[in-house]
Amino acid sequence: MKKKKLIHWLGLTGIIALVSYAAAVIFAPSAYPGYRWMEQAVSDLSAESAPSRALWNRLAAPYNICGVVCATCVSLFVSERRVGSLFFRAGIHLFAVMNWISAVGYAMFPLADGGKEIASLQEIMHIAVTALVVLLSIVSLTCLIVAGLRKGGNRGVGVCAAVALAMMLVGALGQSAVPPRYFGVVERFSVFATVGFNAVLGLRLFAGFGVREEQ
Repeated sequence: MKKKKLIHWLGLTGIIALVSYAAAVIFAPSAYPGYRWMEQAVSDLSAESAPSRALWNRLAAPYNICGVVCATCVSLFVSERRVGSLFFRAGIHLFAVMNWISAVGYAMFPLADGGKEIASLQEIMHIAVTALVVLLSIVSLTCLIVAGLRKGGNRGVGVCAAVALAMMLVGALGQSAVPPRYFGVVERFSVFATVGFNAVLGLRLFAGFGVREEQ
């Protein structure tokens, strides 16, 4: 068995990002008196005016870095080793771009005041970043699903992409279908979809995407 290279080990940053994000979502509400997780969005916890912002930033610090590192390393690996089809690699690259836009965009334009009406330029830009992140997520996951359906495609990644896309749709459609008091429940399907899928890609990178078996 060949010794793993650094880029393979960096795939584990996807797991670190998932654990860090989950910890922030679970424990940051303890610093936000009156926060109602079933009703409020996750982004309310990191809003500039939120009392939980400091705790969120500490818990989510590994996520902010590791999520981008994982997606970038996966993108570089599949490009260098020419893993899968061109369609598959395009999906991976778009997913990496989405992670960069998410990391940079939300850092530049954090939500100013959670749970309030969107009015300021900063809040409008926050929503614009969210729209772009969602669009790129849908396009990249769709590419990976289609690539996985093709003969010889990476079916495992395609199935996981389908699950992630389904979670995103549940979150998006559920927010308008359920009563406002359950907004936070369905919203969490969306926010965990891409973080979880990034962890899956990280594990695939750690395993080398099966490149050795194919060569």
